[in-house]
Amino acid sequence: MVFTPKQSQGASAPSSFIETTGISLKPSYYHDILDRRPELGFFEIHAENYLSLGGPARYYLQKIREHYAFTIHGVGLSIGADVPLDPSHLQRIARLVDEVQPEVFSEHLAWSTHDNVFLNDLLPVAYNQATLNRVCEHIDQLQSTLKRQVLIENPSTYFEFHRSDRSEIDFIAEMAHRTGCGLLLDINNVEVSCFNHRSNPFDYINRFPSRAVGQIHLAGHSLDENTTIPLKIDSHDTPVSHEVWDLYQHALTTMGDRPTLIERDGHLPTLSVLLAEARQADHIRTNIRQESRHE
Repeated sequence: MVFTPKQSQGASAPSSFIETTGISLKPSYYHDILDRRPELGFFEIHAENYLSLGGPARYYLQKIREHYAFTIHGVGLSIGADVPLDPSHLQRIARLVDEVQPEVFSEHLAWSTHDNVFLNDLLPVAYNQATLNRVCEHIDQLQSTLKRQVLIENPSTYFEFHRSDRSEIDFIAEMAHRTGCGLLLDINNVEVSCFNHRSNPFDYINRFPSRAVGQIHLAGHSLDENTTIPLKIDSHDTPVSHEVWDLYQHALTTMGDRPTLIERDGHLPTLSVLLAEARQADHIRTNIRQESRHE
């Protein structure tokens, strides 16, 4: 049976996921989390780090899952590739999702595979009809396999294709309309891409199909100050920048509150530092909710 979003509506997500910000789960935090049990909405894992059937990662995932909601973020399905999805990898993802029962499963609008080669990166796609058809076919296959709606994340990009015949926003909107998928709005990716393409990130947020947004990511970036074309890099190894905080507040003011994750993958700080960033996001979200109630 082909998946349709209307058939997937299960129990609503717990209020902790909806109302309180989450952070990335990293092995260096396992013991601290279990010892302290910090007040937190949820943890997010990269699916590919937890596909084994045993080992320390799966052990601690199970222990922490007893106390917290989870989301799963895929980084290796290669949704935008011009080759079929790897059926073995897809089934391992499905097994993990079935075991963890996350509030959300998400993936990227990107590709990582060519022939039999896997590239350890999230590479951009051309925004044209051929790519749209291929991406939608892969999303349909993913949602049918997982038997749930998935969220697809807007990319961070460093160049644009001459063969694109539509904007990124138009591509994403049509993708969501055709497949019924939700969207993961990565605010840092908006800042990075708009800086690199010399466009306005606030205009991007204003035009984004916000009704489909099921989760927001906040992260840090770095600046490559080369003398030819300075670029912002989606490095996930620094605190959330003030530009991203400003865009985040604008996004919530525009679309209303959304579940939010503080994403960190490198130069990991102490757990307390990430918890402080989560509280900063919660403060912004609380203010947005209060303002909306008084309108």
